[in-house]
Amino acid sequence: MPAPDPATTSTPAKVVLITGASSGIGRATAQRLAREGHQVVLGARREDRLIEIAREIEAAGGRADVRRLDVTDRADVTSFAEAAAERHGRIDVIVNNAGIMPLSRLDALQADEWDRMIDVNVRGLLHGIAAALPHFQRQGSGHFITVASIGAHQVVPTGAVYCATKYAAWALTEGLRLELDPSIRVTTVSPGVVESELADSITDEAAREAMRAYRADSIPPSGIADAISYAIGQPPGVDVNELVIRPAKQR
Repeated sequence: MPAPDPATTSTPAKVVLITGASSGIGRATAQRLAREGHQVVLGARREDRLIEIAREIEAAGGRADVRRLDVTDRADVTSFAEAAAERHGRIDVIVNNAGIMPLSRLDALQADEWDRMIDVNVRGLLHGIAAALPHFQRQGSGHFITVASIGAHQVVPTGAVYCATKYAAWALTEGLRLELDPSIRVTTVSPGVVESELADSITDEAAREAMRAYRADSIPPSGIADAISYAIGQPPGVDVNELVIRPAKQR
């Protein structure tokens, strides 16, 4: 990752919080935004991974803070945002990216996994919104970015609960956009099949096998990071509301 070049970075440096930053889209987004000169604040449960990513960013000339974060704990997410604001004086963007995808058919009755998806994918998003919104309102500016999924637009067998959480993520983010003052921007990013660890959480063997075939064509997480960078980089009066990014072969 080359060092940031302020001469070629048109977007002023921002303080960007990223949840689920230890791998996949979160990691790629942290690296992309740090390369552009932004201060990134990385949160995830796997603190050792975060430290590794921060070292890579700093070795390339970027700036990164890390904090162990459980998005299902509202107080923890609030502290994550407050610590960033205290250290850097403000928060400009929060990328609510943390998510899990333990797919299974409903008749498999994996109720514990349903609960976990709701806790991370829905409550975790709400906790991020609640943590950042007071800061944005005081500042009179800010940017919410929700990493949803193509599952927010279509339902597939084994994906009923996962897709329901992503429909909820889309609806919550769109409702936020409609309710907030226009000085606060709101973007939903819906990735298609992306190279990531999401499928590693699937315990149901039938769903795991189906996902292997479904993920045969995928794009790197850097493709989603590019989209997030694009949304952040627009002028203040331009609000990129929704982006759907998927492999060209995905239908």
